[in-house]
Amino acid sequence: MKTVRLGKTDLEVSRIGIGGIPIQRPPEDEAIRVVQRALDLGVTFIDTARRYGTSEERIGKAVAGRRDQVVIATKIFDRDKGDKATTLEQLEQSLKSLNTDYIDLWQFHGINAFEEYERVLGGTMEAAQEALQTGKIRHIGISSHSMEVALKAVSSGLFETIQFPFNFVNNDPADELVPLAREHDVGFIAMKPLAGGQLKDANLAIKYLLQFDNVVPDPGIQKVEEIEEIVGIVNGSWELVSQERQKMEDIRAALGRRFCQWCNYCLPCPQEVDIPCLMNARAIENYGEGFVSWVAKAVESGRNCIQCGECEEKCPFHLPIREMIVEHIEFFESVRPLDGSESRQSIFGGKEVQKQSGRRGRLSKEISECNTVNSGNWIGGDRL
Repeated sequence: MKTVRLGKTDLEVSRIGIGGIPIQRPPEDEAIRVVQRALDLGVTFIDTARRYGTSEERIGKAVAGRRDQVVIATKIFDRDKGDKATTLEQLEQSLKSLNTDYIDLWQFHGINAFEEYERVLGGTMEAAQEALQTGKIRHIGISSHSMEVALKAVSSGLFETIQFPFNFVNNDPADELVPLAREHDVGFIAMKPLAGGQLKDANLAIKYLLQFDNVVPDPGIQKVEEIEEIVGIVNGSWELVSQERQKMEDIRAALGRRFCQWCNYCLPCPQEVDIPCLMNARAIENYGEGFVSWVAKAVESGRNCIQCGECEEKCPFHLPIREMIVEHIEFFESVRPLDGSESRQSIFGGKEVQKQSGRRGRLSKEISECNTVNSGNWIGGDRL
């Protein structure tokens, strides 16, 4: 596989990386196989985070005996306290979970406001500099969903990489952030290359990002066939023909910019509304019947919304969440069965779907699992 220099880190990494959020979902042995298959195919860059539940531990097991073949990036989430002791404690936890004595790239996670940015430049940065001196980390980066914060971070000279949402729908970074990163020799890692699962055509999504020679796409992967498909795209022609460019324009026009990307920064909700799941209610057409019961629970939680607007203040994409909650409840009500036993013509290709009382136990299990993994920023789409 072709490689690319990751900015001033001077790390030479594969032209595509993998994100570590979705590997929380499959059984552990399958998750390990996914990572090992990626390594077999020439992927040398893996991104994860402390907040991603079991992700670090699974990656650590997968790369055992092959540590020298991979660049591991993880993230520290300490934007609230920003103190040195907490930061170093999280570092030790990451090292233990990843089963390694050093981390190639340590990133400040989800810095989406200037107050958070200033806070982590205190104790968190002191801890990072100390970790650099002791060799426990080798490079310092930052991730953000805020264009303003990202531009400041790239220009600051303090960070060697920036991780930011970038895809052919959310393509604003192409105008200023990507060129600025190139100017300052800051490595650019493109999170959400498939727009949080909204983009179903991996060929278009990956090829679009490969047009930028300083960008490393970082799709979240949970299946062997997914990484095989994406590596196949990278190893093929990167040319975007006119029909593909038109298809991207059509998708961009249809999808717009008014959609949730499952970043979960709107949580926790004081009224315990499952905002990300509710905001993706229309995705039931893509994910099948099992997803319907999950959305049904989210819709019920949405009735607790008091329209306080706290979620909108935290949303890095500035979505009108209160308005969209109402819209998605109305949508779900328009397609749900009228009672607990009546069948309906489903939106799944017109198939009959039964809501059976026996599904209650399964629903409780799904919601419990959802809440558990959501605490680690679990993403709803198969690929990110």
